[in-house]
Amino acid sequence: SGYTGGQKENPSYEEVSSGQTGHIEAIQVYFDPVKINYEELLDFFWKHIDPTDPGGQFVDRGLQYRSAIFYHDEEQKRLAEQSKEALDRSKKFNRPIATEILKFTKFYEAEEYHQDYYKKHSLKYQYYRHGSGRDRFLDKTWGKELETPALKKGKAFKKPDEATLKKKLTSLQYEVTQKEGTEPPFKNEYWDHKKPGIYVDIVSGEPLFSSLDKFDSGTGWPSFTRPLERNNIVEKEDRSFFMKRTEVRSKSGESHLGHVFDDGPKPTGLRYCINSAALRFIPKEDLEKEDYGEYQKLFTQK
Repeated sequence: SGYTGGQKENPSYEEVSSGQTGHIEAIQVYFDPVKINYEELLDFFWKHIDPTDPGGQFVDRGLQYRSAIFYHDEEQKRLAEQSKEALDRSKKFNRPIATEILKFTKFYEAEEYHQDYYKKHSLKYQYYRHGSGRDRFLDKTWGKELETPALKKGKAFKKPDEATLKKKLTSLQYEVTQKEGTEPPFKNEYWDHKKPGIYVDIVSGEPLFSSLDKFDSGTGWPSFTRPLERNNIVEKEDRSFFMKRTEVRSKSGESHLGHVFDDGPKPTGLRYCINSAALRFIPKEDLEKEDYGEYQKLFTQK
Protein backbone atom coordinates (compact mmCIF):
# COMPACT_ATOMS: atom_id res chain seq x y z
CA SER A 1 0.00 0.00 0.00
CA GLY A 2 1.13 3.55 -0.58
CA TYR A 3 0.56 6.78 -2.49
CA THR A 4 0.56 7.77 -6.15
CA GLY A 5 -0.73 10.33 -8.64
CA GLY A 6 0.47 13.47 -6.87
CA GLN A 7 3.32 15.93 -7.08
CA LYS A 8 5.19 15.63 -3.78
CA GLU A 9 8.09 13.18 -3.57
CA ASN A 10 8.16 10.68 -0.69
CA PRO A 11 5.04 12.01 1.01
CA SER A 12 4.08 10.99 4.53
CA TYR A 13 0.67 9.67 5.52
CA GLU A 14 -0.11 12.92 7.30
CA GLU A 15 0.71 14.92 4.16
CA VAL A 16 -1.38 12.71 1.90
CA SER A 17 -4.33 12.63 4.30
CA SER A 18 -4.35 16.45 4.34
CA GLY A 19 -5.47 16.32 0.71
CA GLN A 20 -2.83 18.84 -0.35
CA THR A 21 -0.35 16.59 -2.20
CA GLY A 22 -2.57 15.39 -5.04
CA HIS A 23 -1.73 11.81 -4.16
CA ILE A 24 -4.30 9.03 -3.82
CA GLU A 25 -4.01 6.24 -1.27
CA ALA A 26 -3.46 3.16 -3.43
CA ILE A 27 -2.03 -0.32 -3.70
CA GLN A 28 0.54 -1.55 -6.20
CA VAL A 29 -0.59 -4.91 -7.59
CA TYR A 30 1.85 -7.53 -8.84
CA PHE A 31 0.23 -10.43 -10.66
CA ASP A 32 1.04 -13.51 -12.71
CA PRO A 33 -0.96 -13.26 -15.98
CA VAL A 34 -0.85 -17.05 -16.28
CA LYS A 35 -2.96 -17.33 -13.11
CA ILE A 36 -5.09 -14.18 -13.41
CA ASN A 37 -5.31 -11.69 -16.25
CA TYR A 38 -5.69 -7.92 -16.20
CA GLU A 39 -9.38 -8.03 -17.17
CA GLU A 40 -10.10 -10.26 -14.16
CA LEU A 41 -8.30 -7.81 -11.87
CA LEU A 42 -10.43 -5.00 -13.26
CA ASP A 43 -13.60 -7.00 -12.67
CA PHE A 44 -12.58 -7.65 -9.05
CA PHE A 45 -11.76 -3.95 -8.58
CA TRP A 46 -15.18 -2.72 -9.80
CA LYS A 47 -16.97 -5.13 -7.49
CA HIS A 48 -15.20 -3.87 -4.35
CA ILE A 49 -15.65 -0.10 -4.61
CA ASP A 50 -18.35 2.50 -5.26
CA PRO A 51 -17.25 3.72 -8.71
CA THR A 52 -19.88 6.49 -8.75
CA ASP A 53 -18.40 8.44 -5.82
CA PRO A 54 -16.00 11.21 -6.95
CA GLY A 55 -15.35 12.45 -3.43
CA GLY A 56 -13.95 9.40 -1.63
CA GLN A 57 -15.11 5.93 -0.66
CA PHE A 58 -17.85 5.28 1.90
CA VAL A 59 -16.84 6.86 5.25
CA ASP A 60 -13.43 7.94 3.91
CA ARG A 61 -13.95 11.38 2.42
CA GLY A 62 -11.56 13.52 0.41
CA LEU A 63 -9.91 13.36 -3.02
CA GLN A 64 -7.08 11.28 -1.57
CA TYR A 65 -9.63 8.46 -1.15
CA ARG A 66 -11.26 8.69 -4.60
CA SER A 67 -11.12 5.64 -6.86
CA ALA A 68 -8.71 5.46 -9.77
CA ILE A 69 -6.96 2.98 -12.04
CA PHE A 70 -3.33 3.73 -12.89
CA TYR A 71 -2.27 2.06 -16.13
CA HIS A 72 1.34 1.09 -16.89
CA ASP A 73 1.09 0.83 -20.70
CA GLU A 74 -1.27 1.52 -23.58
CA GLU A 75 -2.77 -1.97 -23.50
CA GLN A 76 -3.72 -1.59 -19.83
CA LYS A 77 -5.18 1.83 -20.64
CA ARG A 78 -7.29 0.36 -23.46
CA LEU A 79 -8.57 -2.48 -21.32
CA ALA A 80 -9.32 -0.19 -18.36
CA GLU A 81 -11.27 2.26 -20.53
CA GLN A 82 -13.11 -0.59 -22.24
CA SER A 83 -14.00 -2.10 -18.86
CA LYS A 84 -15.22 1.24 -17.52
CA GLU A 85 -17.39 1.83 -20.60
CA ALA A 86 -18.90 -1.66 -20.28
CA LEU A 87 -19.73 -1.03 -16.62
CA ASP A 88 -21.39 2.26 -17.50
CA ARG A 89 -23.45 0.62 -20.27
CA SER A 90 -24.58 -2.13 -17.92
CA LYS A 91 -26.72 0.40 -15.99
CA LYS A 92 -25.70 -1.35 -12.77
CA PHE A 93 -25.56 2.11 -11.17
CA ASN A 94 -27.98 5.01 -11.54
CA ARG A 95 -25.14 7.54 -11.47
CA PRO A 96 -22.23 7.94 -13.92
CA ILE A 97 -18.96 6.09 -13.30
CA ALA A 98 -16.57 8.56 -11.65
CA THR A 99 -13.46 6.36 -11.37
CA GLU A 100 -10.51 8.02 -13.12
CA ILE A 101 -8.11 6.19 -15.45
CA LEU A 102 -4.68 7.79 -15.10
CA LYS A 103 -1.16 7.18 -16.36
CA PHE A 104 1.09 5.66 -13.72
CA THR A 105 4.11 7.76 -12.79
CA LYS A 106 5.65 6.74 -9.49
CA PHE A 107 4.50 4.77 -6.47
CA TYR A 108 5.62 5.66 -2.95
CA GLU A 109 5.28 2.93 -0.34
CA ALA A 110 3.40 3.92 2.79
CA GLU A 111 5.00 3.76 6.21
CA GLU A 112 5.55 0.27 7.67
CA TYR A 113 2.75 0.65 10.21
CA HIS A 114 0.29 1.02 7.31
CA GLN A 115 1.35 -2.19 5.58
CA ASP A 116 -1.06 -5.11 6.17
CA TYR A 117 -3.06 -2.94 8.55
CA TYR A 118 -6.02 -5.33 8.40
CA LYS A 119 -3.80 -8.10 9.77
CA LYS A 120 -1.84 -6.10 12.36
CA HIS A 121 -4.95 -4.40 13.74
CA SER A 122 -7.61 -6.93 12.77
CA LEU A 123 -10.12 -5.95 15.49
CA LYS A 124 -9.97 -2.25 14.65
CA TYR A 125 -10.27 -3.09 10.98
CA GLN A 126 -13.28 -5.37 11.57
CA TYR A 127 -15.07 -2.58 13.45
CA TYR A 128 -14.16 0.02 10.83
CA ARG A 129 -15.20 -2.23 7.94
CA HIS A 130 -18.53 -3.10 9.53
CA GLY A 131 -19.34 0.53 10.24
CA SER A 132 -18.27 1.85 6.85
CA GLY A 133 -21.25 0.38 4.99
CA ARG A 134 -19.02 -1.00 2.23
CA ASP A 135 -20.07 -4.64 2.56
CA ARG A 136 -23.77 -3.86 2.62
CA PHE A 137 -23.40 -1.64 -0.45
CA LEU A 138 -21.42 -4.27 -2.38
CA ASP A 139 -23.79 -7.08 -1.53
CA LYS A 140 -26.86 -5.02 -2.42
CA THR A 141 -25.26 -3.99 -5.72
CA TRP A 142 -23.71 -7.27 -6.84
CA GLY A 143 -25.29 -10.09 -4.84
CA LYS A 144 -24.09 -13.48 -6.10
CA GLU A 145 -21.85 -11.78 -8.68
CA LEU A 146 -19.71 -10.23 -5.96
CA GLU A 147 -16.85 -12.70 -5.92
CA THR A 148 -15.85 -16.27 -6.50
CA PRO A 149 -16.75 -18.85 -3.83
CA ALA A 150 -14.59 -19.10 -0.73
CA LEU A 151 -11.77 -21.57 -1.25
CA LYS A 152 -10.17 -24.04 1.10
CA LYS A 153 -7.13 -25.97 -0.14
CA GLY A 154 -8.19 -25.38 -3.73
CA LYS A 155 -11.76 -26.61 -3.22
CA ALA A 156 -14.79 -24.36 -3.35
CA PHE A 157 -17.44 -24.39 -0.64
CA LYS A 158 -20.75 -24.91 -2.38
CA LYS A 159 -24.43 -24.88 -1.58
CA PRO A 160 -25.94 -28.32 -2.35
CA ASP A 161 -28.99 -28.62 -4.57
CA GLU A 162 -32.48 -28.50 -3.05
CA ALA A 163 -32.98 -32.27 -2.95
CA THR A 164 -29.67 -32.77 -1.13
CA LEU A 165 -30.46 -29.99 1.34
CA LYS A 166 -33.77 -31.58 2.30
CA LYS A 167 -32.04 -34.90 2.92
CA LYS A 168 -29.06 -33.41 4.75
CA LEU A 169 -30.79 -30.91 7.05
CA THR A 170 -33.24 -31.43 9.87
CA SER A 171 -36.55 -29.60 9.61
CA LEU A 172 -35.28 -26.92 12.01
CA GLN A 173 -31.96 -26.50 10.18
CA TYR A 174 -33.82 -26.12 6.90
CA GLU A 175 -36.30 -23.64 8.37
CA VAL A 176 -33.51 -21.48 9.83
CA THR A 177 -31.00 -21.54 6.96
CA GLN A 178 -33.38 -21.55 3.97
CA LYS A 179 -36.48 -19.77 5.29
CA GLU A 180 -34.84 -17.20 7.60
CA GLY A 181 -36.36 -18.84 10.65
CA THR A 182 -35.29 -18.39 14.27
CA GLU A 183 -34.79 -21.18 16.79
CA PRO A 184 -35.96 -20.84 20.43
CA PRO A 185 -33.54 -19.09 22.81
CA PHE A 186 -31.90 -21.21 25.53
CA LYS A 187 -33.23 -24.35 23.81
CA ASN A 188 -30.63 -24.80 21.12
CA GLU A 189 -27.38 -26.73 20.82
CA TYR A 190 -24.68 -24.10 21.20
CA TRP A 191 -26.07 -21.22 23.28
CA ASP A 192 -23.95 -22.20 26.32
CA HIS A 193 -21.39 -24.33 24.49
CA LYS A 194 -17.88 -23.69 25.82
CA LYS A 195 -15.59 -26.23 24.15
CA PRO A 196 -12.67 -24.86 22.06
CA GLY A 197 -13.01 -25.17 18.31
CA ILE A 198 -14.59 -23.54 15.28
CA TYR A 199 -18.13 -23.24 13.95
CA VAL A 200 -18.81 -23.85 10.25
CA ASP A 201 -21.85 -23.42 8.03
CA ILE A 202 -24.11 -26.47 8.37
CA VAL A 203 -24.88 -26.17 4.64
CA SER A 204 -21.53 -25.51 2.95
CA GLY A 205 -18.92 -26.19 5.62
CA GLU A 206 -17.26 -22.79 5.23
CA PRO A 207 -15.59 -21.58 8.47
CA LEU A 208 -17.61 -18.85 10.19
CA PHE A 209 -16.78 -18.35 13.89
CA SER A 210 -14.32 -19.40 16.58
CA SER A 211 -14.92 -20.34 20.21
CA LEU A 212 -12.19 -17.80 21.03
CA ASP A 213 -14.59 -15.01 20.04
CA LYS A 214 -17.70 -16.51 21.68
CA PHE A 215 -19.28 -14.86 24.73
CA ASP A 216 -22.38 -15.15 26.88
CA SER A 217 -24.70 -12.40 25.69
CA GLY A 218 -27.58 -13.48 27.92
CA THR A 219 -29.87 -13.77 24.89
CA GLY A 220 -30.00 -17.56 24.72
CA TRP A 221 -28.31 -17.78 21.31
CA PRO A 222 -24.63 -18.31 20.46
CA SER A 223 -22.95 -14.91 20.28
CA PHE A 224 -19.58 -13.89 18.85
CA THR A 225 -17.63 -10.63 18.74
CA ARG A 226 -16.35 -11.19 15.21
CA PRO A 227 -16.28 -13.74 12.36
CA LEU A 228 -13.44 -16.21 11.99
CA GLU A 229 -13.29 -15.51 8.24
CA ARG A 230 -14.76 -12.12 7.29
CA ASN A 231 -14.95 -13.02 3.60
CA ASN A 232 -17.28 -15.93 4.39
CA ILE A 233 -19.89 -13.56 5.85
CA VAL A 234 -22.44 -11.41 4.02
CA GLU A 235 -24.45 -8.68 5.74
CA LYS A 236 -27.83 -7.51 4.46
CA GLU A 237 -30.39 -4.97 5.63
CA ASP A 238 -33.41 -6.71 7.17
CA ARG A 239 -36.66 -4.79 7.64
CA SER A 240 -38.87 -7.71 8.64
CA PHE A 241 -41.19 -7.52 11.66
CA PHE A 242 -41.25 -3.70 11.42
CA MET A 243 -37.61 -3.50 12.57
CA LYS A 244 -34.40 -2.41 10.87
CA ARG A 245 -31.68 -4.98 11.50
CA THR A 246 -28.56 -6.33 9.81
CA GLU A 247 -28.93 -9.94 8.71
CA VAL A 248 -25.88 -12.22 8.59
CA ARG A 249 -25.61 -14.90 5.89
CA SER A 250 -22.88 -17.29 4.78
CA LYS A 251 -21.20 -16.31 1.53
CA SER A 252 -21.09 -19.58 -0.41
CA GLY A 253 -23.81 -21.55 1.38
CA GLU A 254 -26.19 -18.56 1.27
CA SER A 255 -27.49 -19.69 4.66
CA HIS A 256 -29.36 -17.37 6.98
CA LEU A 257 -27.24 -17.36 10.15
CA GLY A 258 -28.71 -14.63 12.36
CA HIS A 259 -28.10 -10.91 12.89
CA VAL A 260 -25.30 -8.59 13.99
CA PHE A 261 -25.81 -5.77 16.50
CA ASP A 262 -23.69 -2.88 17.76
CA ASP A 263 -24.15 -3.69 21.46
CA GLY A 264 -21.39 -6.24 21.90
CA PRO A 265 -18.43 -6.19 24.29
CA LYS A 266 -14.94 -4.91 23.66
CA PRO A 267 -12.79 -5.05 21.63
CA THR A 268 -15.14 -4.91 18.59
CA GLY A 269 -18.39 -3.69 20.14
CA LEU A 270 -20.25 -6.15 17.90
CA ARG A 271 -22.60 -9.01 18.75
CA TYR A 272 -23.09 -11.64 16.08
CA CYS A 273 -26.25 -13.36 17.32
CA ILE A 274 -26.34 -16.70 15.48
CA ASN A 275 -28.73 -19.66 15.30
CA SER A 276 -27.20 -22.94 16.47
CA ALA A 277 -29.20 -24.69 13.75
CA ALA A 278 -27.10 -22.91 11.11
CA LEU A 279 -23.83 -24.17 12.58
CA ARG A 280 -21.73 -27.30 12.91
CA PHE A 281 -19.08 -27.35 15.62
CA ILE A 282 -15.59 -28.76 14.93
CA PRO A 283 -13.69 -29.36 18.21
CA LYS A 284 -10.05 -28.35 18.19
CA GLU A 285 -8.86 -31.97 18.46
CA ASP A 286 -10.74 -32.85 15.25
CA LEU A 287 -9.62 -29.92 13.10
CA GLU A 288 -6.97 -31.92 11.24
CA LYS A 289 -9.23 -34.92 10.76
CA GLU A 290 -12.06 -32.74 9.46
CA ASP A 291 -9.70 -30.93 7.03
CA TYR A 292 -9.62 -27.64 8.92
CA GLY A 293 -6.04 -28.06 10.11
CA GLU A 294 -5.07 -24.51 9.22
CA TYR A 295 -7.04 -23.33 12.29
CA GLN A 296 -5.23 -25.62 14.73
CA LYS A 297 -2.67 -22.89 15.44
CA LEU A 298 -5.42 -20.74 17.00
CA PHE A 299 -5.67 -23.16 19.90
CA THR A 300 -1.98 -23.90 20.40
CA GLN A 301 -0.71 -22.69 23.75
CA LYS A 302 2.13 -20.18 23.42
